[in-house]
Amino acid sequence: MKMTLRWFGEGNDSVELWQIRQIPGVSGVITTLYNVPVGEVWEKDDIEEMKRNVEAAGLKIEGIESVNIHDSIKIGTPDRDKYIENYIKTLENLGQAGIRLVCYNFMPVFDWTRSELAKERSDGSTVLSYNQEMIDRINPEEMFERIDSNNQGYVMPGWEPERLSRVKELFEAYKGVDSEKLFDNLVYFLKKIQPVCEKHGIKMAIHPDDPAWPVFGLPRIINNKENIMRLLKAVDSPFNGLTLCTGSLGSNPQNDICGIIRAAEGRIHFAHVRNLKHHSPGKFEEAAHLSRDGSMDMYEIVKALYDTGFDGPLRPDHGRMIWGEKAMPGYGLYDRALGAAYLNGLLEAIEKSEGKHEA
Repeated sequence: MKMTLRWFGEGNDSVELWQIRQIPGVSGVITTLYNVPVGEVWEKDDIEEMKRNVEAAGLKIEGIESVNIHDSIKIGTPDRDKYIENYIKTLENLGQAGIRLVCYNFMPVFDWTRSELAKERSDGSTVLSYNQEMIDRINPEEMFERIDSNNQGYVMPGWEPERLSRVKELFEAYKGVDSEKLFDNLVYFLKKIQPVCEKHGIKMAIHPDDPAWPVFGLPRIINNKENIMRLLKAVDSPFNGLTLCTGSLGSNPQNDICGIIRAAEGRIHFAHVRNLKHHSPGKFEEAAHLSRDGSMDMYEIVKALYDTGFDGPLRPDHGRMIWGEKAMPGYGLYDRALGAAYLNGLLEAIEKSEGKHEA
């Protein structure tokens, strides 16, 4: 497994590459061209410049998160093929640059949803949290305003200003899209991009829905083992795989994370490993990566990944805000660095118990 950290790029992230380089065991980043509008082609020169900057810091680009998918593709409008062709050109340019992994999602309107971005915990740290009762009391426009006003001055992934201005229009556009139509549109997209993925060996790793149930009446289709396996079978190719996100799938405590790992063996291309603390159905907050700080058994999750032969990149996911750090909510340096060290410690212990650890 390759330990990485998500990095949003120069000028979009409070964390710098030299800091990431100093986290023990972290050898690469998962990054993006954050300022390219959704649906436009990522140009070769921009990709190469991004790659040079990362490599100059002694790190490697292990994958992209995300090449976002235009709403026309998700909705299935008549112009979707134009945006799929742009996506194919972007994948071609990434492949030529030697980048072989793309994490993406297929969630309508909201890439992820939280009711609070800075819920204070008993130790004084703050975390992202979700309370369905709070969500039920507000409308989608208020949701955007809450995120935009509590983001510490950063543009949150999936909540870009361009989308903030079109929330009513987007909800109207998705009115006729139920879960079956959304699934069909996803399969259509994946089959269209298959040739370029096979040509360059690019692994597409879909990110689960977050949280793992419908929000504001919008469909969710990658939220449990049954739906994940349905997609992997519908496009039964090594390029079509999963980003195993423990926090997104774990938002529903009925999801057996280790069972999903075993069922999707060989098709998990990327892993986001983080912890949650459940309070009641539909109410959770994010926690430190340490198992006993939340409701998830991180040892068993890492062990399941190891046992099924996962050897791709993984990263600590959303961290707490600690030690007075000011950063994009969930994406500060300190707690994610602690998370990377903790996960590396679990992995070393597992490898040594199997007699396979190399010094």
